[in-house]
Amino acid sequence: MALNLYRQIYAITPERDDDELLFTQVEQALTAGLRWLQYRDKSSSPAQRRVRARTLTDLCHRHAARLIINDDVELCLHSGADGVHLGRSDGSLAQARLRLGQEYLLGATCHADLELARQASTYADYVAFGAFFPSRNKPQAERAPLDILRQAASLGKPRVAIGGLSLDNAPAVIAAGADALAMISALFDAPDIGQRCRQWLALWMPLPPHPETSLRR
Repeated sequence: MALNLYRQIYAITPERDDDELLFTQVEQALTAGLRWLQYRDKSSSPAQRRVRARTLTDLCHRHAARLIINDDVELCLHSGADGVHLGRSDGSLAQARLRLGQEYLLGATCHADLELARQASTYADYVAFGAFFPSRNKPQAERAPLDILRQAASLGKPRVAIGGLSLDNAPAVIAAGADALAMISALFDAPDIGQRCRQWLALWMPLPPHPETSLRR
């Protein structure tokens, strides 16, 4: 399956105690056009994480969407998800690539560090930068300048922007070179998730097609 990471929103699951609510909200976004979802869960038990990952994988694949697992290579392999995203302190990208092989996607958080992104690009399929704006989910996160997105164009990898994004400030991030916009509360805290998803996707509509057509794994 080929699916691009250009002109996309990249949703990250919120912390939810209620499985039914989580799955319902995710399906609302998928139905509205979401095609990239990261399952991030720092509080649930391993057993609950396995159940959630399998269910989210099924939901995403039903909508021709990708599910990326945050910080857990084995959970990705167990659940049938499409890849893994690793933070700076989440382990070795080289070891993750060795374990995953070439069939799975691998993403890397690079914060505001272009050199880290250069190193990561040897193994990662995409690189993520941020936070660009104050973030409610990570208020102490290091701030990244918008110019790092322009500088990272030379890496030839999709650039994901994250951190305090809103419908108001996102156009500046897109203009700086972001290929995808990552978010949690800006999507999942909306009163109408489907409508909010469509609003985010509409930000890409005036733009011409990207010369890169697909990201394959």
